[in-house]
Amino acid sequence: MKVLVTGGSGFLGINLIRFLREKGVEEIRVLDIAPFDYPEKDEPWLKFTLGDVRDIPVVEKVTEGCDIVVHCAAALPLYSEQDIYTTEVDGCRNVLNAARKFKLDRMIQISSTAVYGVPKKHPIYETDPMVGVGPYGHAKIQAEDLCRAAIKEGYCVSIIRPKSFIGPERLGVFALFYDWAYTGHGFPMIGSGNNRYQLMDVDDLDHAIWNAMTYPKDVVATEFNIGAKEFTTMKEDYQAVLDRAGHGKHIHGLPVKPVVFILRILERLHLSPLYPWVYETASTDSFVSIEKAEKQLGYRPQYSNKQALVRNYDWYVAHLSEFAGKSGVSHRVPWKQGLLAFAKLFF
Repeated sequence: MKVLVTGGSGFLGINLIRFLREKGVEEIRVLDIAPFDYPEKDEPWLKFTLGDVRDIPVVEKVTEGCDIVVHCAAALPLYSEQDIYTTEVDGCRNVLNAARKFKLDRMIQISSTAVYGVPKKHPIYETDPMVGVGPYGHAKIQAEDLCRAAIKEGYCVSIIRPKSFIGPERLGVFALFYDWAYTGHGFPMIGSGNNRYQLMDVDDLDHAIWNAMTYPKDVVATEFNIGAKEFTTMKEDYQAVLDRAGHGKHIHGLPVKPVVFILRILERLHLSPLYPWVYETASTDSFVSIEKAEKQLGYRPQYSNKQALVRNYDWYVAHLSEFAGKSGVSHRVPWKQGLLAFAKLFF
């Protein structure tokens, strides 16, 4: 099997690449606009191309001769609106067209539960309305529409909608929380923290993707929600990390409306890394049904929210020296805390 992973330099990409290699995949190709700076870069089975999914000739070059493409490349919500739409929509179209042109067996599209927006009922099912939140959510919907059109024409595309996933190599917004825990601070939470907010471990997502790559086409050519099976409240789940840090600190609930108002202002002034999808949903329930994936995709998540958070925190502590002083807008580096760093003084 020869597999192309777009966005392979990212957090999901490297975890998936290592997982696929353990499964015996003989050649893994990677396409990313970011350098591939992992130890595997010199392995003969890994073929890295520095390029953009918006560049059709490059996409076609790396796709030809492959069997399956897993399309992970994405512009996160911190990117510009133009970059989000061109990467998510045009990039998906280019990858999908190349996969069909060179007769790849199938494609796995990594979408997001952001396509559901902020629903008022839970759990969320694959058949529920897609309304999106911000450019990222709307762009993901448009990318899915391209995939569904291909499915109707007989091409096999699996659309995976994961909840926020964490694990080794994951930093981004979670690094903010881990930094506060590690340095002996409590953590503020928008609202009481009694809402249920489902996460998942990247290892469980890797297993779901593998099943989408290997199960019969007539079973996997559809949409699947993917998330943890076991989760409690945000307050209880995140407290597990503070307990792991060992400083005796706790989660502190804050009133929703004034905090969201302040975060909106800070975001517009570029003084906070938190974007609407984070702070607008943090105080509400957010969990999907994984029944369809369990029945059709053989999905059996091994990690609870607490286990995934603690496993990610342990990795963060073990590798802290490697990313000290680094920041950016990807999941692989800590996001700049801005004025939020000063809030630590109160917790």
